Amino acid sequence: MNSGLSRLPIPVIAKFVLIVAMAIAAATAYANPALAARIAIVVNGEAITSGDVQRRVKLLQLQRERGDLKKKAREQLVEEAIKMTEISRLRAAVSDAQVNQSFARFASANKLSSKQLSQMLNQAGVGANHFKEFIRVQMSWPRVVNARFNSGGRMSTEDLVAKMLERGGEKPKTTEYILQQVIFVVPAAKRKSILNSRKREADSMRGRFVSCDSTRQFAKGLRDVSVRDLGRVMQPALPPDWKALIEKTPSGKATATRVTDRGVEFIAICSSREVSDDLAAEMVFRSEQSADAGSRNKNSEKYLKELRERARVIYK
Repeated sequence: MNSGLSRLPIPVIAKFVLIVAMAIAAATAYANPALAARIAIVVNGEAITSGDVQRRVKLLQLQRERGDLKKKAREQLVEEAIKMTEISRLRAAVSDAQVNQSFARFASANKLSSKQLSQMLNQAGVGANHFKEFIRVQMSWPRVVNARFNSGGRMSTEDLVAKMLERGGEKPKTTEYILQQVIFVVPAAKRKSILNSRKREADSMRGRFVSCDSTRQFAKGLRDVSVRDLGRVMQPALPPDWKALIEKTPSGKATATRVTDRGVEFIAICSSREVSDDLAAEMVFRSEQSADAGSRNKNSEKYLKELRERARVIYK
């Protein structure tokens, strides 16, 4: 699946195009960050170590940043920690699988395997894990910004009329879905030992899916299975991770299963229909507006400023 949030943003990719070649050059300057793993900053109770700062300095060097790199590294890490606090609170973090997919695409774009890119990042003193956590924030943060600014508040009648006039008076159409989410829960402590068996269970239930009316009754006989009614969801508001799967699944059927940070999941399409009411028009227009990069950046800056004012940041 290839959603907007499953890739690094284009500006980030563009900024990193030289990382592979420079990683080789930086290998000789590598210093083991584990040698200086004292706590440097505490953000909302989460520690940032001096080793983290060293790794970010190395990453900034690969990005050809100039100036006081240690100061920039500390500022970036504090900002990312604040973002991750909010991402975690809203449970909007992308999964390890999505991060790994993005990492693999980045490696492929530089004509490398994931293993080769990991080796180069490790040699350069950045570390593959540090880069992957950077990717996680880059992919997850737009989710909370969109949730805050794109779904909050209804468009005014004047806004809707203006948008429709731009289209010659035609109200746009979209697909309305009634959805149900089924989660085969996998505790983090048991993930390695039971994930495969849970996926087989989820695939089996998904294959025998009949209708949303009978899902809960069926799930009663299964262990640690959660069924959630997602209700009415317009096509532009579909979760990015599920959008492609939902769109290609017929009404009355269930999507393929996906491994997520919660366990193994699938989404049932209880019903779908084409609509062109005011809510549909609003969702389509909001989706179009969210494509405006300038607006997104302003919203992101505003959101981050609010979070920063409430954050607990302690410099050691």
